Amino acid sequence: MRDVRACRACADLPLGPRPVFQASPSARVLLIGQAPGLKVHLSGIPWSDASGERLREWLGLAPELFYDEGRIAILPIGFCYPGTGARGDLPPRKECHPLWHEKLLLRMPKIQLTVLLGQYAHQVYLGKSRKASLTETVRSWREYSPRYLPLPHPSPLNNIWLAQNRWFERELEEMRQVCQLALKAPVVD
Repeated sequence: MRDVRACRACADLPLGPRPVFQASPSARVLLIGQAPGLKVHLSGIPWSDASGERLREWLGLAPELFYDEGRIAILPIGFCYPGTGARGDLPPRKECHPLWHEKLLLRMPKIQLTVLLGQYAHQVYLGKSRKASLTETVRSWREYSPRYLPLPHPSPLNNIWLAQNRWFERELEEMRQVCQLALKAPVVD
């Protein structure tokens, strides 16, 4: 983790590198998003923005549990703020995932559930098993459970998607239960 925090692979980023994540060998649930936004970059605290508030609500996790790195790990596809483009933040940089994810995952053997937040996480972790669209992948979340829980990104920019997919709100309680069970399930070695 010290090596990740000191990473300078993306020294050309507009605000410079500042890897934002949390991890622990005892973590049971892993959250994989795309990349920190500007507020998160400035605070250095994962999901410390409107997207994080919505995510905690979706998963039914109080902030003290959400930020308990002994139980919840947070790894973005890109560890640093990528900058802004014409339609919001730029995509996560491609260097981070191959450089750090496998090394960190090997040190987190107790992960019971990986929550995949948005299309970038779906692409990387579900690969060919993901559906033709984000909507179809999320609608088929039970097919990936109990190992993965694919969700849309909780960004306020996705309010239109949420309005067009009311079924998602109706299924959130069952998704919360999957997350809660993963936090309590016995670890199988």
